[in-house]
Amino acid sequence: MRQGWKSLSLGVAFAMCTLAVLPLVAPCTADAIAAGTAATSAAKSKNAQRQFTGIVTAIDKNTFTVEKRGKKPQSRVFSRHAEIRTEGDLAKDARVTVYYRDQGGQAIAHRVIVKPENESPRGDR
Repeated sequence: MRQGWKSLSLGVAFAMCTLAVLPLVAPCTADAIAAGTAATSAAKSKNAQRQFTGIVTAIDKNTFTVEKRGKKPQSRVFSRHAEIRTEGDLAKDARVTVYYRDQGGQAIAHRVIVKPENESPRGDR
């Protein structure tokens, strides 16, 4: 019976020592992890390809504007990339999904997919 108490008291002492040292080690580790995560996410987001779905409201020679409607409406102007791939006929009032990258504060469209008009957004039911 006495051996059980010795093991228990040794475990409690070890836990208290660990908890006493933890505040000294945790801030250094948290700062290093946060700095590493921020650098990694910044590098990924810089080259990441994003997408935006909406309806084309204006078309120009070098740019086109897509508007997203709903609770939080947004409008974005996209510049055309030199090697842009377009699937379908890009025209005004067409529903599109634009794959783009942010370069120098501008959204550069790399790929545009035009959705057919008769396609329902939720699929056949």
